[in-house]
Amino acid sequence: MSRIVPLGSVAVFCLVSLVGFAADANAQESRRPNILFAIADDWSYGHASAYGCSWVETPSFDRIAREGLLFNNAYTPNAKCAPSRAIILTGRYSWQLEQAGNHMCYFPAKFGGFVERLAADGYRAGYTGKGWGPGIANDANGNRREITGKAYSKRKAKPPAKMISNNDYAGNFGDFLGDVPEGKPWVFWYGTTEPHRGYEYGAGVRLGKKTSDIDRVPSYWPDNETVRNDMLDYAIEVEHYDNHLGKILRQLEQAGQLDQTLIVATSDHGMPFPRAKGQAYDESNHIPLAVRWPAAIKHPGRVVDDFVDFAGLAPTFLRAAKIETAGPIMQPTSGKDFFDIFAASGPVEGRDHVLVGKERHDIGRPDQGGYPIRGIRQGDWLYLRNFETDRWPGGNPETGYLNCDGGPTKTEVLELRRAGTASTFWRLCFGKRPQEELYHVGRDPDCVDNLVGNSDHSDRIAKMREQMQSELKAHGDPRMFGQGNVFDRYEYTSPATVDFYERYTAGEKLKAGWVSPTDFEPEPLD
Repeated sequence: MSRIVPLGSVAVFCLVSLVGFAADANAQESRRPNILFAIADDWSYGHASAYGCSWVETPSFDRIAREGLLFNNAYTPNAKCAPSRAIILTGRYSWQLEQAGNHMCYFPAKFGGFVERLAADGYRAGYTGKGWGPGIANDANGNRREITGKAYSKRKAKPPAKMISNNDYAGNFGDFLGDVPEGKPWVFWYGTTEPHRGYEYGAGVRLGKKTSDIDRVPSYWPDNETVRNDMLDYAIEVEHYDNHLGKILRQLEQAGQLDQTLIVATSDHGMPFPRAKGQAYDESNHIPLAVRWPAAIKHPGRVVDDFVDFAGLAPTFLRAAKIETAGPIMQPTSGKDFFDIFAASGPVEGRDHVLVGKERHDIGRPDQGGYPIRGIRQGDWLYLRNFETDRWPGGNPETGYLNCDGGPTKTEVLELRRAGTASTFWRLCFGKRPQEELYHVGRDPDCVDNLVGNSDHSDRIAKMREQMQSELKAHGDPRMFGQGNVFDRYEYTSPATVDFYERYTAGEKLKAGWVSPTDFEPEPLD
C-alpha cells in the first residue's frame, strides 16, 4: 500500500530549486549571445604563439584558441582594408559589392552590415578604434551610418612605442559595457589600428626582442638586420592588439559575461610588407583566426584545418543571434556560416577551398586602374588569374608603388634594384606578372615557384580555373561577364586622389602619406 507524505519545507525548497534551475537552464539555452569581434589591422597568419611563432607573443589570442577553435585555413577574399571589412560586415564577396569592392570607396547604402542588423533586432552596438574604412558609408538619406555601431574613443593611454595609437581600446570597451542595460545582448567591434604602418624603427629590439628570434625571413625579401628589425617592430604592434584583447577578456570575466559571449579574434588581411598586403598570394589573404563560444563549440581546443573565409562571419553572427532573415537591412549573404565546424569533432565535408581576388585598391595607375585578380586556394594549391598583365601589380613605379605601404623593407627592396644587385627581390615584390600562376603552397609557402607551363600540372590548372570561374559566375561577378572595367569607373571618396597619376606626372605637387618620398622612381620603368 502506498501512502501520501506531505511535503515538508525542505522538500518544497528542493522542488522550487529544481524548477528554478530548469528555468535558468532554459533561459541560458534561449539567451542570445553577446558578440565580440576583435580585428587587428594588417596581421598575417602564423604570427601568433598559438601557431608556433617564436617572435610574436599572443597569450590572449592563444587563450581564445585553447578554449575554443584555432583555424589553420582562414582567408579574407580581398587583402585590403575597406573591401575586406565590407565582406565581413555584409557576408558577401567583394565582387558582389559594387563600389564597396574597391578601396577608398563609397559604401552603397543597400548593403547593410551585420552590426546594423543586430542593432535593429535589439542588440546594443558599439566599436572602438578602426571600424570599416577607408571610405564613406552613408545611408539612403545621406546620413553617416553607424556601420560598426556607436563610437567609443574617449579614453587614452600611453602606448609602448611611437606610432602606436594612444586609444585605450580596453578602457573604451569598459565604457561601452557599462552603458549596456542589464540583460540586453550586445555586439562590439574592437578594431586596432595596429599593426598597420608606420612603426617606430627599432622598437622591437628596444623592448627586448632579438633579430635572431626570427626563424625565417620570406625568400622574396633580403635577409638582413634592417628587414629583421622591421619584422620585430611589426611584432610589437601585434602584441599591442593582443594585450588589449586580454584586458577585454578580463573585463568580461569580472562581469560574468565571458561564457555568454561569442568571441572572434582575427585580422583583416596580411602584413603591410611587399608582396603581402594588397596582393593575392598566401601571405596576402591568409589570416589568423580563433573563435571561442562555449554554448556552441562542442569540442573546444581543436585545431581546424577546414577552409573558411570572411563571407561566413556575418551569417554566423546572424544565426547565433537567432535572426532568420538578413533583410531588409542586409542583402542576402553568400558565405557559409561556421555552425557545422562548431559542432564537428573533425574535418567537415565540402570545406576544401576558398576564393580570393581583388579589384582597385590604392591610387597611382593611369586612368585610375586597379590590378584585377581572381584565384582559388584549394588544399595545398593556389591558382591565380591576372586580368591586366600590362599593369604594375603594386602600382606604377613613377608614382611610388602606392599599393604597397612605405617602410624599411620596401625601401631595401627598391634600393637593391637601383644599385643593380639582388633584383630578384624587386621582381617578386613589384614586377609585372604572367596571366596565370600556380603554386604548391605546402612545398612553396612563399609562392615564388610558378608551376604554370609545367605540363605535369596542366590538368590541375584547367580544373581549378573551371571551378573558380563557375563559382564566380554563380556569384554574379562582373569580371566573369566581360564587365570588370566597372570597378575602375567607380568614384574615389576624396578629390585629392582623383586622377592622381595624370596630375602627378604632369608636375602637380601631390603627396601620398602612406609611402616614403624615396619610393617614387624618377622615371617610368617600362
